[in-house]
Amino acid sequence: MKNFTLFQPDSFQSVVEQLPSTHDDPARNRVLAGGQDLLGELKDHLIEPDTLVDLKGVPGLNSLDAGPGDAKIGALVTIAEIERSAELQRRFPILTEAAASIASPQIRTRATLGGNLCQRPRCWYYRNEHAVCLKKGGTECFSIGGMSKYNSIFGGGPSYIVHPSDMAPALVALEATVVVRGTAAEWKMPLQDFFTLPSEGDVTRENLLGSNEVVTGVEIPDHSGWKTTYLKFRERGTFDWALSAVALALRVDGGRIAEARLVLGGVAPTPWRCRSTEALLAGRELDEETFAAAAQDALADAEPLDHNAYKIPLTKGLIIKALRKLA
Repeated sequence: MKNFTLFQPDSFQSVVEQLPSTHDDPARNRVLAGGQDLLGELKDHLIEPDTLVDLKGVPGLNSLDAGPGDAKIGALVTIAEIERSAELQRRFPILTEAAASIASPQIRTRATLGGNLCQRPRCWYYRNEHAVCLKKGGTECFSIGGMSKYNSIFGGGPSYIVHPSDMAPALVALEATVVVRGTAAEWKMPLQDFFTLPSEGDVTRENLLGSNEVVTGVEIPDHSGWKTTYLKFRERGTFDWALSAVALALRVDGGRIAEARLVLGGVAPTPWRCRSTEALLAGRELDEETFAAAAQDALADAEPLDHNAYKIPLTKGLIIKALRKLA
């Protein structure tokens, strides 16, 4: 990899001073959290920054407040810490289940929440340093007419990547808020609005994070009275990304579903929220007829490429399995 300078600040002000302004080359300096994705990009020559700004010495970014009430998780909290948190297991099992599904135990001890949310696509054309695809400033998404086994069936075009995060669908199902700081100020927004489709603005980006901004954490509203779960299907039992995943949250009242949130992973360039399916579930009984109707509705608008139509029945099965589990 190209030589770089490692800068280790001890305050957030020092961090933002090192990050490029909107007028600079955004690839010149990059933020380093756990490094599990970033270092891979460096070794594959996908990025070649001059400086890595290490966040580990910045106070407050590794704090985990699981409540009571709203929960707050800092961007440098590791995936292993989320997985092992007894309070999160009790209050937000969807988060600990998603965390436990990520990679290997060794990687989970280093990977961070912020890094997981902001990681880059795993599409093999993007990861091939010799393939100048649309995501890397080229003119073509090679998955169209090429090998598309792992690509999107929702929200694709002009690029057909899928968002690789497992924490993102779970947090969107919890209607979490992302917290971002930059040179100007701190801002917050619903996490589901943080991610962008390839057809929205800059096709080379997956979120709204500016070149001089850093995700500092997420805030999760209290979910007392809700049932939640995260299910994921992958080719290998460990250390693999989702072919499809389901994040499901239900509030049940009197044997019927009062509210539902359904978010899919591994099938779209963003965590894919199924709002029509959520509306269909509201007021329905928890029975097999309801489960089948929900699965059918959620996949009704899927548009598979040449090699990934298998994701439709796979995802339907995961949705039914998740509904049965919470029932």
